[in-house]
Amino acid sequence: MIIRRYMENDLTEIIRIWNEVVEEGIAFPQEELLNSESGSEFFAAQSYTAVAEENGKVYGLYILHPNNVGRCGHICNASYAVSSDVRGKHIGEQLVLDCLNKGKELGFRVLQFNAVVESNTYARRLYERLGFKQLGTIPGGFRMKDGHYENICPYYHEL
Repeated sequence: MIIRRYMENDLTEIIRIWNEVVEEGIAFPQEELLNSESGSEFFAAQSYTAVAEENGKVYGLYILHPNNVGRCGHICNASYAVSSDVRGKHIGEQLVLDCLNKGKELGFRVLQFNAVVESNTYARRLYERLGFKQLGTIPGGFRMKDGHYENICPYYHEL
């Protein structure tokens, strides 16, 4: 498995994987699905978009971008998506580790996650194992697909 910068010919697959997570409605704040045009614009607008690829097949991706501007522009944010048919194979871990290195390489000092859903125990355990620190809990900060609200847990990692 290699992690590399996405290319134009990856768009169909990364849009599919991204939309799969959006449709699940339990992790990403987005509600609108990407199409070929909006997906191309979205991924190109990031500071960095990477894919996890093996033998020409894309299994996951991450996006990396500033979390804020100006005096807080040294803090970045990221989102990760792994195709549902290969979850549990540590692809997410490889994506997060690459993202930590890429964030530092791009001059960011901190990687912050604003809205990790409290019930997303797989992600939370991974982040904590990799040295992320939880900043607290925001009660009812995430509206799940079924309409109920769950707590979110902001995390950060110094780069």
